[in-house]
Amino acid sequence: MIIPFRIAAAGALALLALAEPAFAAAPLVAHRAVYELKLRSTRGSTQVEQVRGRIVYEFKGDSCGGYALNFRQVTEIASEGGDTNVSDLRSKTWEDGAAKSFKFAAQNFLNQKLDRDTDGHAERASDGVNVSTTKPEKTSNAFDKKTLFPTEHLIRIIEAAQRGESLLEASVYDGSEAGDKSFDTLSVIGKRSDAPEPGLEEPARVKELVGQPHWPVTISYFQQDKAEDGERTPDYEMSFELYANGVSRALRIDYGEFILDGDLKELEFLPASKACP
Repeated sequence: MIIPFRIAAAGALALLALAEPAFAAAPLVAHRAVYELKLRSTRGSTQVEQVRGRIVYEFKGDSCGGYALNFRQVTEIASEGGDTNVSDLRSKTWEDGAAKSFKFAAQNFLNQKLDRDTDGHAERASDGVNVSTTKPEKTSNAFDKKTLFPTEHLIRIIEAAQRGESLLEASVYDGSEAGDKSFDTLSVIGKRSDAPEPGLEEPARVKELVGQPHWPVTISYFQQDKAEDGERTPDYEMSFELYANGVSRALRIDYGEFILDGDLKELEFLPASKACP
């Protein structure tokens, strides 16, 4: 899972010299996962007192027919002053199996009122990644040719983990916010395990995950056009236990001012695509 995998938020990192993007096949399974969000801790002078919410993540497809992701995150944030705000992010993306095309559409509602409406597509050319949006306004942007799309990025992380590598740096474009930004990312990959984790959630105690290799992964996201003096700090960080088939659990999201835990509450494996022979 990589929540458009930027979720509803958004040191110079030297990007590794990645090979020309080639979407290697990986055994990602179609599935629907539900995560319950709760406040873990706060930092500094934040006024956030309580947070609760839910993520619904539905992933389908394969390298032949492409990958489709339906994602929804509803978050209720209560402040010390008694105010409560509810954010409702709904997004749909489709990514070509060869990582040449990426389509995205998202709506974010704040207290049931539409706050942002985004729609667009990206195409990979020989000299870069070209992005066109129709919402919130018509724009055109170009990004470096080494830029990865979300599922491509997930596959790269799994491949790096399988090789025993502990770090992966990459530029990622996922169409989030207004669709006009890409992000530098740093993925830190922990030690592989084939055994069930202590305190494993009930939905994860299934044959599809038993014995499946998995790794603790932390991804830091840095906005590329955000100039800072000295060491860069991430816009946010995501940590999760990543299985070789693309399923994730034990989610943690660090927004800086506060940290959320995401417990896996439901997990359903969906019929595999018939696009591949």
